[in-house]
Amino acid sequence: MFLFLRVLTSIFLISSIYPCVSSEIQGTLHRRNYFYVGEEYVNTPGTNNGSKIAAGQIYVEHLVPADVTQSLPILMIHGHGMTGTNFLNTPDGRLGWADYFLSQGFEIYIVDQPSRGRSAWQMGVDGEQSDFDTTYISSHFTAVQLFNLWPEAALHTQWPGNGTAGDPIFDNFYASTMPSLVSDEESSIKLKAAVGKLLDDIGAVILLTHSQSGQFGWILGDFRPSLIKTIIALEPIGPPFINAVFPPLTPARPYGLTEIPVAYSPPITSAADLQTEVVPSLTDASLNTTCFRQVSPARQMINLVGIPTIVVTSQASYHTIYDECTVEYLKQAGVPVTHVKLQDVGIEGNAHMMFMEKNGLEIAEKVVLDWIQKTIV
Repeated sequence: MFLFLRVLTSIFLISSIYPCVSSEIQGTLHRRNYFYVGEEYVNTPGTNNGSKIAAGQIYVEHLVPADVTQSLPILMIHGHGMTGTNFLNTPDGRLGWADYFLSQGFEIYIVDQPSRGRSAWQMGVDGEQSDFDTTYISSHFTAVQLFNLWPEAALHTQWPGNGTAGDPIFDNFYASTMPSLVSDEESSIKLKAAVGKLLDDIGAVILLTHSQSGQFGWILGDFRPSLIKTIIALEPIGPPFINAVFPPLTPARPYGLTEIPVAYSPPITSAADLQTEVVPSLTDASLNTTCFRQVSPARQMINLVGIPTIVVTSQASYHTIYDECTVEYLKQAGVPVTHVKLQDVGIEGNAHMMFMEKNGLEIAEKVVLDWIQKTIV
């Protein structure tokens, strides 16, 4: 009885101090553990006496519902500036996607990207980091309707709270953001190595990516094609070959959709072997967007042609401008891809952080779970 009263008191205190955190949250009974994978011992920077430190490891959180009814686990990889906490619950204390899919009988694996969050960044070993300020987060993710940096931004209605600094929900979310490696090439190399080892340990998965980690979906599918049974790409980084919408519009993803090589057929020896041309129908200079595709006949992303893939785009996100270009590149390269625009299935008002927004569980059920049920047999 005393312990029960202490728990109630703790809930009351937390709710009073952090009013955005609900005291009525109900979760799914599950076991939780964590482990690390991918670490390698390297010389301690600045020494030559044989001392070592661990680097390259990733934090893995493993959640197992009391009743596992699904044949495959879901592996969730967060985007830039974020950690695996993205999927645990929402900034205003509602149930997150991890809990929803636990309730549907899935095991869940959630990682922190290398050199991020609970995956240690090692000074003198890992590359430079950068972070997002509050204006960037508000204008790109949480209050896009106030900034109107792209035409569809005005349609944003689903973020809980006003999405700017000083709002308790925004403050809780912003506090969770983390410095990230500046180089997506470095991130790709490190994540491929660590998650490749994770997949070797845990076996086949449903892979769910978001934003920056979208390119990791193509990399991991290429690296371990037999272990990736489907790729669910929530607004994957793009478009092919060049950045868009937000200047500087610099070349990026030289291998089409990735910073590091993936297999093509016929084979390539360098990124320069991928001959490109502009797609006029998907290019709009007024929106700072140029869409490239391969010159026909297009090389095939040979290790991805057997992996069913879905790209999900929100109505009010900046990804509305170029996700179609990403999808067309995948199709041209032989990847079996379906593109779901949320407004086309009656889900409106979302921006880039769709899984945290007020209707996030509707997206989980009507789009993601529906895709899994139709795809995994």
